[in-house]
Order: sequence, then structure tokens, then C-alpha cells
Amino acid sequence: MATANHTMVTNFILLGLTEHLEMRPPLFVVFLLLYFVTLAGNLGMLVLIWMDPQLHTPMYFFLSSLSFLDACYSTTITPNMLVNFLVGHKTISYADCIAQYFFFAIFATTEFFLLAVMAYDRYVAICNPLLYTSVMTNRLCTGLIAGSYLWGIVNSMIHTSGLLRLSFCGPNVINHFFCDLTPLLNLACNDIYINEMLVFTCLKLIEMSTLLIIIISYIFIILAVLRIRSAEGRHKAFSTCTSHLMAVAIFHGTILFMYFRPSSSYSLDTDKMASVFYTVITPMLNPLIYSLRNRDVKFALRKVIGRKVFSQSIS
Repeated sequence: MATANHTMVTNFILLGLTEHLEMRPPLFVVFLLLYFVTLAGNLGMLVLIWMDPQLHTPMYFFLSSLSFLDACYSTTITPNMLVNFLVGHKTISYADCIAQYFFFAIFATTEFFLLAVMAYDRYVAICNPLLYTSVMTNRLCTGLIAGSYLWGIVNSMIHTSGLLRLSFCGPNVINHFFCDLTPLLNLACNDIYINEMLVFTCLKLIEMSTLLIIIISYIFIILAVLRIRSAEGRHKAFSTCTSHLMAVAIFHGTILFMYFRPSSSYSLDTDKMASVFYTVITPMLNPLIYSLRNRDVKFALRKVIGRKVFSQSIS
């Protein structure tokens, strides 16, 4: 029997998204474009918010934090996936695999809390507009961001420590495109009961607590919006929330489908497709959702583009 803390496997083989060789070149092109759009959108949003003084508000401070998070989140997964498309079955060392999961868990968990923080920000802005600037101070905003990352690190360390206590003595083939927790647990030689309980408990607590914050915030927001007499005022108040609601629906909807559906409906292919959605598609969609649905962002973008065109015409 393998003893704890004794790892016989020194590397893993990632089977990737598909084993059909003819599908890999077109998938490489598609995911390379998605990754480029993700980086361009999120880094562009960061630069835009930094350049325009009118966007130096708590709402856009949180949005810039989300853009940074999504860029890191995608970079943890996508480059390795792209290499997998080119070389076939990608070999990844034990240390790199654990490190990939560690950073993936940090960014994924932080996004849970950051979306809840953004819901609280919208609650204060709409329900207590006169107190907004005095409540959402720079100190509080920085603390909320730091707290989100702190919980992300704590959750990641819990599960990564649980992985490090396991032994992997073969097989070493991961039927996935990155080192996710569940496929790794399936390869362990030890009893994984404690790990499974940690996954179930932590994920349920994080999902339910952050979703509860978002739901309660929006209940108060809806009640406040309904008290506004003019239709134009109601539309203006709620329009600041639609982008965030779409981001929440996409992220939490995918997570709920992944981890809270009946075990009888579990399918590895479905699991991988859902993983693609929340690791690749969601980080790409967030800046597009916020830029297309937000008047301030579109106005700031037009100003930057107009300034650039004007300077080029003068030169």
C-alpha cells in the first residue's frame, strides 16, 4: 500500500479536450482567438479605466479587479490547452500540475467573492445613493478586494494541501485539459474521503454564501427601483446592474450545473464542456458584457479612440 506523502508518479498526461486528431488544428485556432480576445478585452478594460478619471469610482475599481482576475484566470488554463492541441497528449510534471490547480483555485474562488462584492456595491449605490461615497471609501473597497483574494488563497491552500497528502502510484492519465481537482482525486491511491468532504463542504459554503449575498442585495435593489416613480428613473437605476447580473448568471449558472447536478447525470464529456465555459468563455465574455452594456465605458472608449484619431490627423 502506498504511504502518505510518497508520490510515485512524477508526471501526468493530459488527454485534452478531444482525442480526434483532425479536430485539434481548428480547435487550436478557435481557442487561440478566444484567448487573444480575452486578454485584449480584459487588459483593454484595465487600461481604459486607468486612463479615464471619470471611471475612477468604486464600481469601476471592482470592474478593473474583475478584468485583472479574468486575465490571470484564463492564463492559468488556456496556454497549456493550446500546447495540448499542438502536441497531442501533453505531459505535465507533478509539481506543475499541483501549481496549476493551486492558482486556478485561487482565481476561481476569488471570482465568487468579487461578484458578491460587486452586488453589495450596486446595493449601496441604488438603495443609499446619498451615502454611497461615504460608505464605499477607498479603504473599504481595497479591503473587500483583499478579502476576496484572501478567501481565494485560503480555499486553494485547503484543497492543495489535501492533494499533497495523497499518493499517486499510477495510472497517470488525466482525462481533462487541465489539472482539475476531481480528475486528480480519481487517480489517487489513498482514501480520498476527507478530500471529497472538503470539496463538498467548502464549495457549498462558498457558493451558497456568495449567492445569498447577491440575491439579498438584488431583492433590496428591486424594491428600491420599484419605489422610483418615473419609468426613466427605474430604467436608469437598474441599467447599472444588468451587466453584473449577466456575469453572475453565466458564472454561477455554470458552477451550479457542474457541481450541483444529480450524480446520475454525470458525463465526462459534459463535464469538460462545462469546464471550457467557466475557464475560457466566461473570462472572455465579462469585458464584452460590461463594455457593450455600459454607457460610461462606451463613452470613455469613444473618447480614447477620438483622441487617438485626432492626434494622428495632426501628425
